[in-house]
Amino acid sequence: MNFKKMLVLIGILIVVGAVLAACGGTQTTEPTTAATEAPVAPVPDTPYLTEWQGSGHANVTDEPFRNWDDIAEDPDGVPTTCAKCHTSDGYRDFLGEDGSEAGKVDAAVPAEHSQGIQCVACHNAGTISKTTVMFPSGVEITAGDDVRCMECHQGRESKVSVDAQIEKFAVTDMDAVVAPIKDDAGKDVNFGFRNVHYYAAAATLYGGMTHGGYEYEDMTYDAKNTHVDGYATCTGCHNPHTLEVKVEQCALCHEDVATVEDLKNVRMVSSSPDYDGDGDAEEGMYYEIEGLQAVLYAGIQKYAADKGGVGIVYDPDAYPYWFADADGDGTADQADGSPVRYSTWTARLLKAAYNYQVSHKDPGAFAHGNKYIVQLLFDSVADLGGDTSALARTDAGHFAGDTLPFRDWDFDNDGNPTYTVPFGCVKCHTAQGLPTFLKDGGTTVVTSNGTTSTTGVQSMPSSNGFMCSTCHNTEAFPERFAVASVVFPSGKTVSFGGKDADGNFIADDGNLCISCHMGRESTTSVNNALKGKDADVVDAKIRFKNIHYFAAGATIFGGDVQGAYQYEGKAYVGQNMHADENGKMNKCQDCHDVHALEPKVESCETCHDTTDPTTVREGEIDYDGDGDVTEGIKGEVDTLAEALFAQLQTYAAANGGAVEYKSGAYPYFFGADGKAYATWTPRMLRAAFNYQYSQKDGGVYVHNPKYIIQIMIDSIEDLGGDVSAYTRPEVPAPAP
Repeated sequence: MNFKKMLVLIGILIVVGAVLAACGGTQTTEPTTAATEAPVAPVPDTPYLTEWQGSGHANVTDEPFRNWDDIAEDPDGVPTTCAKCHTSDGYRDFLGEDGSEAGKVDAAVPAEHSQGIQCVACHNAGTISKTTVMFPSGVEITAGDDVRCMECHQGRESKVSVDAQIEKFAVTDMDAVVAPIKDDAGKDVNFGFRNVHYYAAAATLYGGMTHGGYEYEDMTYDAKNTHVDGYATCTGCHNPHTLEVKVEQCALCHEDVATVEDLKNVRMVSSSPDYDGDGDAEEGMYYEIEGLQAVLYAGIQKYAADKGGVGIVYDPDAYPYWFADADGDGTADQADGSPVRYSTWTARLLKAAYNYQVSHKDPGAFAHGNKYIVQLLFDSVADLGGDTSALARTDAGHFAGDTLPFRDWDFDNDGNPTYTVPFGCVKCHTAQGLPTFLKDGGTTVVTSNGTTSTTGVQSMPSSNGFMCSTCHNTEAFPERFAVASVVFPSGKTVSFGGKDADGNFIADDGNLCISCHMGRESTTSVNNALKGKDADVVDAKIRFKNIHYFAAGATIFGGDVQGAYQYEGKAYVGQNMHADENGKMNKCQDCHDVHALEPKVESCETCHDTTDPTTVREGEIDYDGDGDVTEGIKGEVDTLAEALFAQLQTYAAANGGAVEYKSGAYPYFFGADGKAYATWTPRMLRAAFNYQYSQKDGGVYVHNPKYIIQIMIDSIEDLGGDVSAYTRPEVPAPAP
């Protein structure tokens, strides 16, 4: 018997046990006060019976199963809008296991049938074959067994429903109190709060993929929190029968974790900012979220009083949660012995209050998707006009899952969600790309048409930045992957570790960094693309060649790897040995914190009387010819970059028209019509490539200033510019 058939058989046996249990009691046809005792125990051999009996799913005396016992208020019992998640019968009805149409609950469930979430709810033919779940936003997610959990733990609202309400009321002024509208019967309908509902863990887990929170326009958000392999699903972290967190397994990676409460103190090295601005960047993510909640709540109260004219207070345990506080005493106003619900909503206030509720109603949000919640809270504070100067939204670059380097492939050109990174980008833009590249013996190659490509990798799901396993070998944790050498787009091979006595490359941690920070083009690929073309003839087939971002490794190794365009007949400096050859400031990890990525500026004081790298210079050579030999080397580089772009504009005007550069807009160079620059000549392309190079490595003035100065002076000269006032750095003679 194969595994799948065996699984189905086990499921059927469990269902039989559960059905026998359900038949063990006497049922009535008239609505009665529902039982408040646990259902009759299933047959003794039912698997996981004891575990289930102690879970929240079996606690039939609790509010989630007893809310509809009042016959006068709910004569039909649990309504169709609630039965899917609050009764086993309703869940089976939703699946179509009762013979009805799947995807909806057809009938209310009598209150006495609300006997917890029994075995039959999750173990039946419908759930065994179930692979998808539809979220309130209309986004469908495909997953494994977790879809059973996510059908209920997804919340009941989303950005889509909040926006739909704003549209329904025809709101044009986000800060105006929204007046009631009439329904089809002429009755007033109020603009009210939208409640995400309880335990929307799946919405938190999937973040921006399912839009459970209110996501603001033009902002990007983390996608699914993949955590680590084996712990990225509901049942990976929770016992499916007791529902308890597998704390003992959390302790395998997280120190000082023995209880669920201890998990509140967990914080990974990827979480380096002080998100809530309280000065503590070491507290657990639970407390960072708690701090942001306090900031947002204060902002909500100030905004409500200023714009709505009435104070507001929040009660997490009383529906509809937000109440009026007209006298400003910090407690809800009372009328006829009941708190007065808040009613002077603006659309902007609704969005922020909704996100505040989202952050509260998933008590495990700090583990399920803490970065997504941080982003929602931060954006809500900002949208209300609050001061975010002390707050933080985004992590260090390698872990910034809300930024384009990790979100650029979430949708295709038609706006359809894909969340898939193509093979040419996965090495550096997914968590598993680099280790897969190294494991499978991948390499960087220059193709016949002059472009670079990578081998040994395939397309992968998008990531929320890197994980520990991106650089650390999980099979020998915390060892990092040993990379002996790196092949650059030019085809040149180098290593921060140098070579041993036998001429073999030596592994070094810095090689991990430059496996990505190498750029994607080179002298070689530019020459290949321009082969056989006249230097000053416009060619419509020429397309701009983009070095890509942060090619720090190519800059450091300079002429050794030919990352920038190097002109024929010119000599260029090679690897920049910042300190002497035995110094400790020549590698990525020497100068940067490997997790926060920030420069170790305090180390600069070892040799320089400053911690500001922009003011550092060596000697009194006036490279840029402006007469200032006291400015930092960055000033020299910046002046030459300005001169190069000015020369590009002069050349363009004489050969094809105006050119404009936009550093944040692909393809970076644009014509007078605002469209991609199209009248390239080979000469202009080479110089433009070098200008882009100077802009895309933000630390070029530290990584190898002499190399970039040589490159820019040569580009200006090749375009016909006057370089007589400049001083081109000399290339040291080879060591004897």
